[in-house]
Amino acid sequence: MSLDQSVIGVRSEPEARSWTSADTLLYALGVGAGHDDPLSDLAYTTEHGDDACPEQKVLPTFGVMVTWGARRGGRKMGDFNPAMLVHAEQEVVLHRPLTASGTVSLTSQVTGMYDKGSGALVTSEAEAVDPGSGDPVVTTRSSVFIRGEGGFGGDPGPKAVSPIPERDPDAVAAMPTWPGQALLYRLSGDRNPLHSDPRFSARGGFERPILHGLCTYGVTGRALLRTIAEGDGDRLATMSGRFSAPVLPGEALQVAMWRVDDATTAFQTRKEDGTVVIDRGVATWR
Repeated sequence: MSLDQSVIGVRSEPEARSWTSADTLLYALGVGAGHDDPLSDLAYTTEHGDDACPEQKVLPTFGVMVTWGARRGGRKMGDFNPAMLVHAEQEVVLHRPLTASGTVSLTSQVTGMYDKGSGALVTSEAEAVDPGSGDPVVTTRSSVFIRGEGGFGGDPGPKAVSPIPERDPDAVAAMPTWPGQALLYRLSGDRNPLHSDPRFSARGGFERPILHGLCTYGVTGRALLRTIAEGDGDRLATMSGRFSAPVLPGEALQVAMWRVDDATTAFQTRKEDGTVVIDRGVATWR
């Protein structure tokens, strides 16, 4: 088993990607909107919105699904056990608020493969643009960690610096998950059996299927919008974070937030026992 480093920097051919109002509504439900109170988050969970916003809005973290499954240059990254791959980092850059339905032209590429000893960190970038004007809509940057694929003598990559201030958070939001959440969230596009098939998750060393990292990311995004932006998703410009531990569906989460300045919030998502599941989080605002 090995990684194919020749794919680095090879951009894929453009592909059309479309989504519908039903897709964005399903995504909102999958990351927990309306679960505890069906009358909350109506702007994101129904097409008729609410009194404050009579038309359907889109949770900005849906931007990761706009580019989900991008072909990373159109070639395989190599031969490895897929059960050993976990999502490591995610960033979404929203060049403009997303619409309830739409079409973009999508390209992507692998941007690096780094030797972390016990595994390999593979980074990639995807760009979604308006197919008519070419104007950018969403850019996503992500990385996956593939256990057992390190030790090839490559560059270990840049050392990350935590943006979390050394003081108590300015706010903490409690965000529940529920036992069947992964089964609903997977309908937004990530059908990885790691999140639904106990036999497959056991091959990856997990006692039961785990929640999608991007579902935890979406739950965290909702906490940020509710606490920092008064629920206005159009204000979010960027959101990034590092996945540091798995979450089991049904575990309660807490999102700690630090106001760095008027346009920047650092955040960290934790379980109730203090285990950090998203670290080095940064959100920027319009």
